[in-house]
Amino acid sequence: MDTLYEELLSALHSVWHRRWIALGAAWAVCMAGWLVVAMVPNSYESRARIFIQLDDALAEQVGIGVADKKRDIERIRQTLTSAVNLEKVVRATRLGDTIQNPKQMEAAVLKLANNVKVVSQEDNLFEITATANNKSFSDPENAQLAQSVAQKLIDIFREENLSGDRGDMVETMQFVNQQLQQRERELESAESKRTAFEAQHPEMALGGAAMVQRLETSRASLRDIEADLSAAQSASAAIDGQLAGTPRTIAGGVADGSPQSVLARAQADLAGMRARGLTENHPDVIAARNQVAALRGAASQDAANGGGTINPAYSSLQSIRAERQANVQALQSRKAALQSDIASLTASAIQDPELATQATRINRDYDVLRQQYDKLLQDREELRLRGEVKTEREAVKFEVVDPPTTPRSPVAPNRPVLLLGVLVVGLAGGCAAAFALSRVRSVFATTSGLERATGLPVLGAISQSLTDGARALRAKRLKYFYASCAALCGLFVVLLAAEFIQRGMVA
Repeated sequence: MDTLYEELLSALHSVWHRRWIALGAAWAVCMAGWLVVAMVPNSYESRARIFIQLDDALAEQVGIGVADKKRDIERIRQTLTSAVNLEKVVRATRLGDTIQNPKQMEAAVLKLANNVKVVSQEDNLFEITATANNKSFSDPENAQLAQSVAQKLIDIFREENLSGDRGDMVETMQFVNQQLQQRERELESAESKRTAFEAQHPEMALGGAAMVQRLETSRASLRDIEADLSAAQSASAAIDGQLAGTPRTIAGGVADGSPQSVLARAQADLAGMRARGLTENHPDVIAARNQVAALRGAASQDAANGGGTINPAYSSLQSIRAERQANVQALQSRKAALQSDIASLTASAIQDPELATQATRINRDYDVLRQQYDKLLQDREELRLRGEVKTEREAVKFEVVDPPTTPRSPVAPNRPVLLLGVLVVGLAGGCAAAFALSRVRSVFATTSGLERATGLPVLGAISQSLTDGARALRAKRLKYFYASCAALCGLFVVLLAAEFIQRGMVA
């Protein structure tokens, strides 16, 4: 510990012994450093924030969704700092005053690209930052230039946002109109060709495709009618069966003296006897049974001659039967007509198949062109409506939340800190130079250092004795030294004051 303390005292003595060298080195380092700091231009930064509203019911109705808007805005944000847009900024601000050739323009664009940032703070909130540090401009001019650059970027953002798709939409509409004109000419040619063919072959006026379609329709209708006819015939057969099992007349409605009435009473008497428990061998039962058997013949003959009341169910079934028979006859007539039509169309196609093929081809070409033309018309109207919504309704609402600020103080460099840092480095450098010089020269500040270096014992040391004149000269030199140190610190204070005065002039 004593050795370390002794070494520290030795180092301080060495530096103090060469204090003029240390002061000179400090002055040199400080002057060079402060000159470099003074040459670094101040950088002024202007900030602005913009908000974009993405909700619009009409835009979503015509197919412009929120995802499409976000994608367009992100594309604009990424291309806002492109070389083309930055060149617009250079030409619109004072940066373009000294541009005389493309090489200078390219250099200015590259420098501006490093000084401009567009950051997305949220989904629909963007911050634009512009920095100006042109050496040829004064600080107030650089501050104004930063604000101008930020404002121009906002103008470009608004232009790209509100009318960026207008050029693309115009080009798209022109392309669609050209395609429509071409399809219209082709459609007119196909229509003229079809009209001439139909005038030359009236029997093929329907066209091959129409004939084939009519033939297929007739065959499908014939299949449906055959199915309906089978169902109608089955229903008619069913009603015939029900009609055969239904009596024409009702026995309960005859007169009291008719054979049917007498038979009914005899059957009732026989049933009553059996209900009382009389057996089949009982004389009364045998007599009643014989009477019933005798009366059945007369009752049957009376019923065959029209006796009794007409059965309503029988009459209803007859009406249903007549209706179903009429339905069967109508279906049979339609079936015969369709079979005749199918035979006629088939015969026409077989007589001249090449003509039918030609008619089919002409109509097919016409139908295809017609569909394409109608589809292009619909697409053009959708594009026109979409473009009007984007350009006139402003589907994306644009709002400047914070306008570009005019900077009052530079953001870089931090000149007071740099000036102080240069002063500290200068003083440290001067002390280091003096200490290094003491190490180069073989001078010992203490007797113990001499003993360690030589390995021999040191008996004593002789103190320096100064005369009065020498002491006066030393005191005078110390005054000069302190004055030089104060001048260095004073220069530092003057530079700080000049920096703050300069900032006040910008504000």
